[in-house]
Amino acid sequence: MAVNMKGKSLVSINDLSLEEIYQIFDVSKTLKEEQLTGKPHRLLEGKTLGMIFSKRSTRTRVSFETGIYQLGGIGMYFGPNDLQLGKSENISDTAKVLSRYLNGIMIRTFDHQDVVDLARYASIPIINGLTDLLHPCQVLADLFTILEKKNKLQGLKLAYIGDGNNMAHSLLNGCSKVGINIAIASPSGYKPDKEIVENAKKFAKYMGSKIEILEDPVAAVKNADIVYTDVWASMGQEAEAAERRKKFMKYQVNPKLVKNAKDDYLFMHCLPAHRGDEVVNEVADSQNSVIFDEAENRLHVQKAIMALVM
Repeated sequence: MAVNMKGKSLVSINDLSLEEIYQIFDVSKTLKEEQLTGKPHRLLEGKTLGMIFSKRSTRTRVSFETGIYQLGGIGMYFGPNDLQLGKSENISDTAKVLSRYLNGIMIRTFDHQDVVDLARYASIPIINGLTDLLHPCQVLADLFTILEKKNKLQGLKLAYIGDGNNMAHSLLNGCSKVGINIAIASPSGYKPDKEIVENAKKFAKYMGSKIEILEDPVAAVKNADIVYTDVWASMGQEAEAAERRKKFMKYQVNPKLVKNAKDDYLFMHCLPAHRGDEVVNEVADSQNSVIFDEAENRLHVQKAIMALVM
């Protein structure tokens, strides 16, 4: 049954019901097939998406800008110095003004609270393109990719190896919602946010799946259907890179580690990858790797999100 998502913001995967998640996947599948067969789908003719970027971006910028264009709309890019947002104008006033001009806003920024506030004061849908806390569009694209490759989600096991960062947080939110068992292995001091873990455990209990927060990467990867990693030092953490490298070296995803996963495991990474650090080429370029399918699916899934909410 179709759920009406018009006007809805996507700040976190927790904002979505299970029905809404699968509706996004259904629309993603349709739009992907239509694009492959050259069938136009100008569902957002005449609509404008404002794209606010406080952080540099490859996939988020190109996929959203291409996506809104393919849907018949237009994307307006605002870089770090283009708006008064939170500088000489408060977020509430900016949100109210932009709501009078635009049909939707995608924002990629540092402070998660900025996105929460934007969604609170805007009267148009706000889409979280990434914050230091969460990365929901990426994880929806990841789950859609897993569904394509494995034909199911519930009951699978995903192992996330590395920093308990925004990717770990959104994977906890996403996996717990759809019933994927998730094991996260991070060194001490780099574990995911406790509140997010506890909240995910409630969803997992409802879906009959399991959440494990571990230190041992081998235990996490054991019998995994999906092995996922991310950079050890995210944007803004460059100063800590050398220290992190020492602590994370035993969390490298390499042939020895993935031998513990199932033979037909999928290797996933949100990219950009620091090859030779969190993952080696033998894994990133292996038959098991779906990193470029996953990157492509950002386009299709975000188009579905925009089409449904705008």
